[in-house]
Amino acid sequence: MNKWELEELIYRCLKEDIGHLDMTTAHLIPERQQSTGKILSKASGIVAGIEISKAVFTLLDSSVSFEIIKNDGEHIEPGDTIALVKGKTAALLSGERLALNFLQRLSGIATKTYSLAEAIKYYKAEIVDTRKTTPGLRELEKYAVRVGGGRNHRFGLYDGIMIKDNHIQAAGGITKAVITLRKKIPHTLKIEVEAENLVQLREALDAGADIIMLDNMSIEDMKTAVEITAGKALLEASGGINESNIIDAARTGVDFISTGAITHSVFSLDISFDIIHLESE
Repeated sequence: MNKWELEELIYRCLKEDIGHLDMTTAHLIPERQQSTGKILSKASGIVAGIEISKAVFTLLDSSVSFEIIKNDGEHIEPGDTIALVKGKTAALLSGERLALNFLQRLSGIATKTYSLAEAIKYYKAEIVDTRKTTPGLRELEKYAVRVGGGRNHRFGLYDGIMIKDNHIQAAGGITKAVITLRKKIPHTLKIEVEAENLVQLREALDAGADIIMLDNMSIEDMKTAVEITAGKALLEASGGINESNIIDAARTGVDFISTGAITHSVFSLDISFDIIHLESE
């Protein structure tokens, strides 16, 4: 997401939250009052989105000073100061919730991704995300996956070919779908096929698929799929993979393990914002 797109997103979110006026702050806080606030970690995790939090405050008031203590990708523990924010109290109070929403959400994604990536770091398989993201926040959430040590799958329907079960049904089979697409798409694009069983795996291989997703296959079927494929295509394990079985999935020899859980089912990291110093007007 470039600078202008990010600013547009933040402005839209600020409008959603503040509307025409922050009623509490506007009628309670003196306009010229200055404060210093601290963004504080209340949990262990990985920081992601600190620059976005900074942008929230500085777009509200360009005179706000934002000192980053913990950068994206750094580990944090309860009690760690992530950033210090100094400026008009009104700007700090009006921006704190949105700044925290971004930071907590993205740090939660980065933390979850890091946990899974660490679990399989001794195997060749890599953690990959999906399109199961929050509408409007896909680029930011996929950024957080990278911060946590994962890799991005396609960003949308526009930048990758994936023949899923409904495509197979509508197109008249895997072979027909692969052949049709191969004739029409640029030679630089790879074709991925979703296979629900070993019969579909073999058909996808014979049709010349570049990548095959092993959809909800058992660990034993994954092992067999790796043996059958023998390096002729990349293999992506997906569906029902979590902390309890991810190492078993990685041991099968697949190249990627994709999971929507790292973006659609994470808990936001517990992070707070506290005013720690008030300056005289």
